[in-house]
Amino acid sequence: MADKQVADLTLEELKGLIAQVVDQRLRHEQQPQRPVDKEALKKTLESIDSHMWTPPPGAPSTLEMLREDRGR
Repeated sequence: MADKQVADLTLEELKGLIAQVVDQRLRHEQQPQRPVDKEALKKTLESIDSHMWTPPPGAPSTLEMLREDRGR
């Protein structure tokens, strides 16, 4: 059946092909997900928070820097 074009399939072959594709997609979607390691996630988020940089007061915004750069 792999050699045939869709137009050459019988109705039963087409239904079988559709069922096969649907089954594959359902199996793919229903794969068990790894459980989330909440402690590792918490450490990662804390690391992001502690390494976040805040510009000093009066520093130009990213929009202002883009406009200045485009003006050159």
